[in-house]
Amino acid sequence: MDERIAKYEEKMGKTLNSMEQDFVGIRAGRANPHILDKITVDYYGTPTPLQQVGNISVPDPKCIVIAPWEPKMVKEIERAINASDIGINPTNDGKNVRLTFPELTEERRKELAKDVKKRGEDAKVAIRNIRRDGIDAFKKIAKAGEISEDEGKDLEDDMQKITDDFIKKIDKAVEEKTKEVMTV
Repeated sequence: MDERIAKYEEKMGKTLNSMEQDFVGIRAGRANPHILDKITVDYYGTPTPLQQVGNISVPDPKCIVIAPWEPKMVKEIERAINASDIGINPTNDGKNVRLTFPELTEERRKELAKDVKKRGEDAKVAIRNIRRDGIDAFKKIAKAGEISEDEGKDLEDDMQKITDDFIKKIDKAVEEKTKEVMTV
């Protein structure tokens, strides 16, 4: 693989990974501890990832339990979850924080499916922008005489093939996540 193309392929890979990380945060009606990955808790004045202040467990498919290592962190954890956009109200028993996931309504499932498609489209736009940047760079070096016109065209063709591959991967990921969200 040409190193001139490799850097654009790496950027496309990062875009795909970013979209997949976003998908992890979209809940599909069952408890997934990864929904808490982006939540930070004020731990003695320092924003700290929730995973570092307590033990997170999933005792059943509809519930996540967070057992803080320090009992006084219960209120901070609750505050952080309420401030986040996960849409679930935490409850506590003095020692643990519980998140109970309600059944998703058909309407909510459709909203989530739309959100998945929108994030997929955003990722495709990012991929196409990376392709455009690459092709522009190849045209510039061909015009400057650093490579032949044919070599420039070959690089553009390779860039298009890589772009098509990533678009297919995005479509597949969107389809899988949509299916997961719509499954009752």
